[in-house]
Amino acid sequence: MSVRYPRPLRPGDRIGVTSPSSGVPEELSERLAVAVRDVEARGYEVVTGRCMDGGGHISAPAADRAAELTAMLTDPGIRAVVPPWGGETAIDLLPLLDWDRLRAAEPTWVVGYSDMSTVMTPLTLLTGVATVHGNNLMDTPYRVPQGLVSWLDIVTAPPGHRFTQLPPERHRATGYDDYAEHPEVRTFTLDTPGRWTRLDGDGGVDVEGRLIGGCTEMLSNLTGTPYLDTSSFARTHAPEGLLVYVEAGGHDALTICRNLHGMRLAGFFDTANAVLVGRTSAPDTSSLTQHQAVLDALGPLNVPIVADVECGHVPPYLPLVNGALGRVVHTSTRSELTQTLD
Repeated sequence: MSVRYPRPLRPGDRIGVTSPSSGVPEELSERLAVAVRDVEARGYEVVTGRCMDGGGHISAPAADRAAELTAMLTDPGIRAVVPPWGGETAIDLLPLLDWDRLRAAEPTWVVGYSDMSTVMTPLTLLTGVATVHGNNLMDTPYRVPQGLVSWLDIVTAPPGHRFTQLPPERHRATGYDDYAEHPEVRTFTLDTPGRWTRLDGDGGVDVEGRLIGGCTEMLSNLTGTPYLDTSSFARTHAPEGLLVYVEAGGHDALTICRNLHGMRLAGFFDTANAVLVGRTSAPDTSSLTQHQAVLDALGPLNVPIVADVECGHVPPYLPLVNGALGRVVHTSTRSELTQTLD
């Protein structure tokens, strides 16, 4: 069975904004407004939902968030849903979503990362609909570095479209942009050089598979549940195998090591042809680095493991399409990821 891709967006289409996890505090409302204006400048109409409150760790009660997300994903007039960002406990939505209704609906693009992995990865696994991991709405005003693409480019692409992204080999290692003080910031501060790193050995990597993955801290809580069954997805949609990607948002290396061990034992990586690991600013411990944590947990897979990929919480962002056919190439002189919406 083929992966289903939503219809490409066209000027005049509507994009829904809702917060399935955390909302937007009042002091950051101007950054949200800047991001919305940038999307509107591309010719889209933005529809903002009611679940946006940023006064706590969730934007609204779980039932309200689930209902609003379901309504947007099943409204044929809304062609994409983009949250302001992630959060902490989107997991409470999963048993409340109407999965049969979502499967039956015309596919809609969903974009996000971090806690949005909790929703998007199950959406792809359970419905066969592609989703975009890599940007949030609040990141959208940033100018995209050369070699990368924006989610706004991906959602306009037709089925069969192929695109290649090249890492800019610079990232942000210190500080962050204060959206309250500088709501219109548009330039990434990429203050540190850095390339992709092969963790499992030497030699080049050239491997293909369907992309699936997300934030380690979030997905690890879904292991052993029906919401994270990559083996069934591979049997149905990816007989060629998977390119699995994971990234650590902020937990220390020992926690990430435990999380990845648990995900491996639960079968999350069983059909992986390779593993991509996002660059992270999460802390090491006195006896274990983040790289060592990954290798300790995933080394037994005996597949290529490529780390420091721009698919995590460290700017800039290399969007990945869950469900797309991917090819990763990494040598001493060249790194690239090609995705085909096929």
